[in-house]
Amino acid sequence: MDDLVECHQRACNGFARVAHAVAADAWSVPTPCTAWTAREVVEHVIGFHEFLLLRPLGIRAQRPREGEAARWDATADALFAVLAEAGAVDRVTELPGGGQSSPRRMLGALTTDVLVHTWDLSVATGVPAMLDAQLVDDAYRAAVDGGMDRSAGMVGPQVTVAEDASVVDKLIAFYGRSPSWPA
Repeated sequence: MDDLVECHQRACNGFARVAHAVAADAWSVPTPCTAWTAREVVEHVIGFHEFLLLRPLGIRAQRPREGEAARWDATADALFAVLAEAGAVDRVTELPGGGQSSPRRMLGALTTDVLVHTWDLSVATGVPAMLDAQLVDDAYRAAVDGGMDRSAGMVGPQVTVAEDASVVDKLIAFYGRSPSWPA
């Protein structure tokens, strides 16, 4: 399996573990993503995968109408089935709205997105995240080294944390969340 696909699958498996542990009455709780509930965080992660990978690859996930964890499972199953095909990760695709890309170009950013939203879902619902330490470390280094255009409003201002903060806290803060949310 390609390393980028394997890393993304590890992140997605962590997201699924949290989603499956969310109590039925917790899907409407607020999250660190301003104005998003737990349900909306999952739908965002599904939507990004749909828009940036599945649709350009011509794949349609057979999602149930209800059940956030089941909807995520159907998305992940469809994605990893196609990415297991030889050459799929490097297939050049047309992006909705124009432009070309490949899964390889999208997977790093999507892996980080999944990690951050796993944390969001976890702290909002009280489910332990147990984020993959190596993925978090890699994502944080890539984020810091790559800079970030915050002008589009997709990511809030970086939150200041102590120099000796954990890498998870540094990653979360880099993406505009307070590690002590909701305080």
